[in-house]
Amino acid sequence: MIQSYKKKYNIEDHYDVIMIGSGIGCLSAAAILSKEGKKVLVLERHYTAGGFTHVFKRRGYEWDVGIHYIGEVQRKNSAIRLLFDYITNSNLKWADMGPVYDRIIIGKKKYDFVKGVKNFKNKLVEYFPDEESSIKNYINLIFSSNKATSKFYMSKVLPNFIDMIVGRFMRKDYLKYSNQTTYEVLSKITKNDELLKVLTAQYGDYGLPPKQSSFAMHASVVKHYFDGGSFPVGGSSRILDTIDPVIENSSGTILVNAEVEEVIVKNNTATGVIMNDGKEFYAKTIISGTGVFNTYEKLIPEKVNQQHKLDSKLNKIKPSVSHGCLYIGLNGSPEDLNLPKNNLWVYPDKGSHDQCVDDYLNDIDAPFPLVYISFPSSKDPSWNKRYPGKSTIDVITLLPYKVFSQWEGTRWMNRGGEYNNLKEKIAQRLLDCLFLQLPNLKDKVDHYELSSPLTTQNFVNYKKGELYGIDHDPGRFKNLLFNFKSFNQTFLKPKTQIKNFFLTGQDIVTAGVGGALFSGLLTASAVTGKNIINRIKRSSKS
Repeated sequence: MIQSYKKKYNIEDHYDVIMIGSGIGCLSAAAILSKEGKKVLVLERHYTAGGFTHVFKRRGYEWDVGIHYIGEVQRKNSAIRLLFDYITNSNLKWADMGPVYDRIIIGKKKYDFVKGVKNFKNKLVEYFPDEESSIKNYINLIFSSNKATSKFYMSKVLPNFIDMIVGRFMRKDYLKYSNQTTYEVLSKITKNDELLKVLTAQYGDYGLPPKQSSFAMHASVVKHYFDGGSFPVGGSSRILDTIDPVIENSSGTILVNAEVEEVIVKNNTATGVIMNDGKEFYAKTIISGTGVFNTYEKLIPEKVNQQHKLDSKLNKIKPSVSHGCLYIGLNGSPEDLNLPKNNLWVYPDKGSHDQCVDDYLNDIDAPFPLVYISFPSSKDPSWNKRYPGKSTIDVITLLPYKVFSQWEGTRWMNRGGEYNNLKEKIAQRLLDCLFLQLPNLKDKVDHYELSSPLTTQNFVNYKKGELYGIDHDPGRFKNLLFNFKSFNQTFLKPKTQIKNFFLTGQDIVTAGVGGALFSGLLTASAVTGKNIINRIKRSSKS
């Protein structure tokens, strides 16, 4: 039964904009369009809104399912902070994680990533004194790649006739970096395998190891955290809590348990949606933030799908990595347990990232290629008031979807003993990894539960339980600079071939909350035809 995110709400048949999904891409676009005077209806198929920004509670604990840290928001003039402030009316607050945001652990060796570009460089030189010139070159490459980013993504919202004239020049510099793998770029500046392993240790933030990932994606993540990491005060649910009033202020509504069955398309024009209970809503603009696979395989009528040959386009991309997360509740406050604020990235001593991933994909019992450990209760200064004497930890690793595919179609929390036994085996291995780093926690665990790719599929509705939408390999960004009909220009952008139908979310930008956040900005700009980022910058100075 359709319900509102808030208790009091009014449902109408017609809106200015309908958003399918309530992830940060949809929420960002919805808030911006609401500030443009649009009445927006946000439809979320699940009983909780927010996508990867939502939280869940169990046995007196609370876990953030998708946000573990955000970069650049401590700088009030950064683009991401300006955008967050704009869509929340500056009501979302951030807590700095401190001087160390990531600790890289390779076997028994530890390497700290510290905030501030100069500090980051100097720390790496301490670890690798013979590689100073390589480290300087690396940082220069990170900035060069990111410098080209804004023009590349702004080209996605250009009208077609303007894109034909200037679009290729706006994409040209970025494609020099995006068309190469991370390994191809970095192997040119250093032959030190340990340094390569350290520099690429955040690959879990975008899902692909160095020989598969696009360097532009790698550079985007690294630069994002150069100023350190931050966490939303009050937990990630505060993102939705602070955006909702902005949508509501323009008579908009967020509905949960509201699953869209199909987009209504007449004469190649989107006019509304049909819900799974048969109810219809209509709007001048329809926006899907459910990912390109869900959108084109499930929501668009088959006749329209065939008309635009959407299946052949989907065949050119693939879902990103799937994962599992062990959610742990502990007795004791973060201070009592001496939990850090920084994340831990734990890797095997032997083998490159790519080799470790290959070994693991071939044998699930091989060592985990990476284990990411986050301490959300330590990062949130409001935690102790909300949950005194308690702490939480998230432990994440890659989990191939194929290992769980035999239970596809079974119900959440009712998948059978064999499934539960497999999860318990993985959970115990992850607990062992945690205790190896923090042995004092062995007798403090009060509760734990493991999510699988099927859990992600159930709650976020991604096809293969993927974490980052579609893969961020060079093929995702490649296009033919002088061919207007190239794949990237016509497919992974906000405006679709269906009139009044738009896309948003990380599939049209890059991985993670930051990428999805900016996708909302791009989509809103494409819908309105306005340069909204300039308006946001001006409003921040008033």
